[in-house]
Amino acid sequence: MINSNRKAVLTAFILTGTFIILLSVTQSFKGFSSSPDKGMNQVFDTIYNIRTFDLPANITFAGEKMPLDNFDTKESLERELLISAYRHSSTMLIIMRAHRYLPMIEKILKKNNIPEDFKYLVAAESDYSNVVSPAGATGFWQIMPETGRENGMEINSVVDERYDVEKSTQFACDFFKKSYDKYGNWTLAAASYNGGRGAVDDQIEIQHQKNYYDLLLSEETARYIFRAVAYKLIITDPEKYGFRLTVKDLFPELKYREVKVDTVVTDFTAFAQKFGTNYKILKLLNPWLRKPYLTPKTNKEYLIKIPSEGMRNIENTEAGN
Repeated sequence: MINSNRKAVLTAFILTGTFIILLSVTQSFKGFSSSPDKGMNQVFDTIYNIRTFDLPANITFAGEKMPLDNFDTKESLERELLISAYRHSSTMLIIMRAHRYLPMIEKILKKNNIPEDFKYLVAAESDYSNVVSPAGATGFWQIMPETGRENGMEINSVVDERYDVEKSTQFACDFFKKSYDKYGNWTLAAASYNGGRGAVDDQIEIQHQKNYYDLLLSEETARYIFRAVAYKLIITDPEKYGFRLTVKDLFPELKYREVKVDTVVTDFTAFAQKFGTNYKILKLLNPWLRKPYLTPKTNKEYLIKIPSEGMRNIENTEAGN
């Protein structure tokens, strides 16, 4: 048992120690504000500023209005928006890469009369990068080898045109046009790219619905349009969703010229040096070249990108935009 005097001394000691600790913590926040309470609030606001986002009243994909008055449509979009907004580093890189690649993709979409919003499908497909899925789907547009070959793409150990952003985007445009002719709307045309026309047709027949937002589809295809629209909202207004970037943070477009090649290239290292660059940069601009040499198909001409003078210089590249 502790007698009353010892208990009083112990209590006083604990209270004094607690006061000293609190005083130290308060002093540590003075750098944030002249008011300790305000400084404390600023720190907690920064750490715990996790919130939902208000959706615009009217949202469209490819000119087709999303029925946000349907609770499942609204909640599906909110889900993808939250997931994308809080995929911090990955979504930040998507925004940065978009500045580099979207002008090129937009140009090809426009040439093929495909709605501009389809450029956001690439973010949902590959994060604007040449990735390879576990199933073997490859490139910005995640093309399977058999499908690519069936549609005239050269895919072998030396050349794989799925890695060529322009050619893979043209492949996607050809698919979208056929799907639009079949379904009569762009939303289902986009969904069929992800799920396949056969799978979409099966569900239309089973469910007697021809509206994407009314169809129960596989999870990946059901999320596909919502993911694309979430990236559309974030890329067009990053700061609203917590991403603070300046123009200098965005990846600049790469400046290059093209050289026609229709004969064997035995050594791309020597080839690159001939044009004043190196093999690394040549491969970065031409990822579809899978080997350090080229054995071209008969009567086929290849366009190889050569970096423009000063392309690697950040100041020169940004000045050219």
